[in-house]
Amino acid sequence: MGARRIRPALVWALIAAASPGSLALASGGGGGGGGQMPSFSAPQYDPVQEYQQGMSDYQASDFKSAAHHFENATDAQPKDATSWYMLGMSKSGLGDMKGAEKALGKSVKLDAGPVAPQRELAVAQAKLKETPKADAGLATLKARASTCADTCPDAADLKAAISAVEQALGMASPSASTLPLHGDFRFASQAGGDLAYTRAVSLINEHRFPEALASLNQAEATFGPHPDILTYKGYVWRKMGRLDLAETFYKAALAEAPTHRGATEYYGELKVIRGDMAGARRMLAKLDDQCAFGCVEAEDLRRWIQHGGDPSS
Repeated sequence: MGARRIRPALVWALIAAASPGSLALASGGGGGGGGQMPSFSAPQYDPVQEYQQGMSDYQASDFKSAAHHFENATDAQPKDATSWYMLGMSKSGLGDMKGAEKALGKSVKLDAGPVAPQRELAVAQAKLKETPKADAGLATLKARASTCADTCPDAADLKAAISAVEQALGMASPSASTLPLHGDFRFASQAGGDLAYTRAVSLINEHRFPEALASLNQAEATFGPHPDILTYKGYVWRKMGRLDLAETFYKAALAEAPTHRGATEYYGELKVIRGDMAGARRMLAKLDDQCAFGCVEAEDLRRWIQHGGDPSS
C-alpha cells in the first residue's frame, strides 16, 4: 500500500446507487449433457447472489429457503465464514440444531473473530445438551471479554453473548424457536451495508483496524462474500499481523473475481513481506496483463518489489 490512503472502492463503483442484485458478479452457468464431466456440468452458483437471496429469505422467516441459498453460497465459496454462520442460523430457525452446530462450527473455525457465531455455536451446543462444549464456548467468550475490558469494539456484543449462553445453559431442554435478527443484522439493508463499508474504509485510513474489521463484518452481513469486502478484510488482517488470515481472504477474493486488481496487488505485497519475490512477480505479471496502459495497483506493487518491502518504511 505504501503511504497512500486506501482506495474507497476497488470494484465497488457507485455502490450506493446499485440495486441489491447488481452487486453480484456474473455466475458461470452449468449445463448438462454433451458428454461433459460432472465437475464441468454441475450447477455453478454466484455466492454473492445466493447470500443476498438467503438473507432476504431469512429476514422473512423463510428458513427453509434461506438454508437452501446459504448452502449454495457455501458450495461456491466454502471458506466464507459469514455464509456458514447464516446457514447455521437458518438451520437453527428450522429446529435442526445438529445442522446448526455443524455450520456454526465451520464458521468459527474459519474466522474466530466475530462474536455472533461463537455465541450461537455455544447456544446450539447448550440446546443439544452438549454441556462441556457449551461451557468451553462460554469460557472463550469470557476470556475475550476480560481481555477487552469494556474498551474494544466488541465489548457490548461480548457481554450480551455471555448472557445468552448462560441463559441457554440454564434451559431444561432444547427447544427450537424462531430466531430474531440479532444486533449484527442492524446493517442488513443495502443502505446500512453501504454505510458500514464506507465507515470501514475511513477506519482503515485512520489505522483503527479492529473497528474497521467490525464494520467490514457488518457490510458482509448485507452483501455476502463480495470480493471488495474480502480484499479489505485481508488487508486489515495483514496490518494486524495475521498473515495467514490475510492470505485466506485474498485467495477468497481472487476465487470470486480472478482479475480483481486490488486483491492481486495486496496478495503480491503479502508475498513480498514473506520473502516470496517470485510469487510477488507473478502477481505483478497478472496486473501488467490486465493494465495495458498501466494502473496504480501495478505501479505500487512494482515499488514494493523493487524496495523489497513497503516503500514508505
